Amino acid sequence: MGSTIYAPGREQVATAFVVSDEASILPVSLFNIGMGLGPLIASPLSETFGRRIVYLIVLPLFGLFVLGWGFSDSLSSLVICRFFAGVFASPSVAIAAATIADMLPPSQRAFPLILYYTAPTLGALSGPLIGGFVVSSRSWHWTAWVTLFVAVPISVPILFTRESYKKVLLARNQSNPLSSIAIPAEPLALRVRLFVTHNLGRPAVMLLTEPICSFLCLYMSFQFGLLYLFVVSSPRIYATTYGFDIQAQSLSFLGLLLGCALAPLLLIYIELYIYRPRLARSPDQHLPPEDRLDGAMVGSLLLPAGLFIFAFTARPSISFYVPMVAQGVVMFGSLSVYIPAGLYLMETYGAKYGASASGANSLLRYALASSFPLFAPTMLNRLGTQGSMSVLGGFTVLMAVIPWTLRRWGPELRKKSKYRIDD
Repeated sequence: MGSTIYAPGREQVATAFVVSDEASILPVSLFNIGMGLGPLIASPLSETFGRRIVYLIVLPLFGLFVLGWGFSDSLSSLVICRFFAGVFASPSVAIAAATIADMLPPSQRAFPLILYYTAPTLGALSGPLIGGFVVSSRSWHWTAWVTLFVAVPISVPILFTRESYKKVLLARNQSNPLSSIAIPAEPLALRVRLFVTHNLGRPAVMLLTEPICSFLCLYMSFQFGLLYLFVVSSPRIYATTYGFDIQAQSLSFLGLLLGCALAPLLLIYIELYIYRPRLARSPDQHLPPEDRLDGAMVGSLLLPAGLFIFAFTARPSISFYVPMVAQGVVMFGSLSVYIPAGLYLMETYGAKYGASASGANSLLRYALASSFPLFAPTMLNRLGTQGSMSVLGGFTVLMAVIPWTLRRWGPELRKKSKYRIDD
């Protein structure tokens, strides 16, 4: 929510600081750049020193920079505070999936991970909806205060969680069984050197050298970028096409929210009535990670369909309900791909390398999430709604082959991975 709640306040910021509309988008993009960069350090750090110490460091720092965002009196200070708020928000997002993988075997991860992957998307879509009403009744400064009001109650219980990473727990028990913060038994200097030389660059290396990680992260990241493109462009499209005011523009996100809320139902159905019966029939009670991709194969067809429907129905002669429904189909398809792809990554790389795979995903995901809002206004000006959404739909058609390809040839690719875990 913190990444997008600011978006409805862009006009107020542009007026208050006398900057262009494009410049007022920078706090959105810089927050996402921070979200992409943070896991490059936090994910391998959690695989070296444990998950809990990362949470203990980043959550208070996130709160401090949100305070700075709220008190900003210039665009430069707003951009800087939003950037570092993103940096310190990202580790909690990036390593949460690995924390779940620490605690649960593959057969029990589906429901927690469905919730985990749905929550940030719902938050990102709720941000403009909440922000629109906050900005219209208060001011853009209140987008920071609302973020704090939501973040603090969620963060406090996390600070009291115990360490979950098995490797570090074993090391802690050997050195000091009573310690609540995992401190590996090896000398600190050795751990730091190994962290820098072996772990620090792992997310980037996996993104560049692991075909499974590369293609899935590209697909997932494009969808995340698409979400942020809608965050910036959807209010404008409904304002220019249907004359929506600022509060009605916030309501334009209802279709996206509905699609996001319904997608987990499909995935829960697949888990209960397809995956688990298949698992029960398996002689060794084990299924390959590729069995997680059924939902992604369905979503890969719905995503481009929704974009093309939106492209050709967002016009004054057609009720605004129709493009809203189309946006719901887009988000339904997007999340139906995104969640199974995340499950597939976690089961492919496991708890040992899962945080780095998640970090690689975050790096590319937020790189696209930061760039899509910047080119969205220019693309809409030059191509219009129909042309812009058709181009995006074309890209999703090309990428739709990824889950189908991995379903067929994923086992062969996993065998060649140096980060593979045994099935």
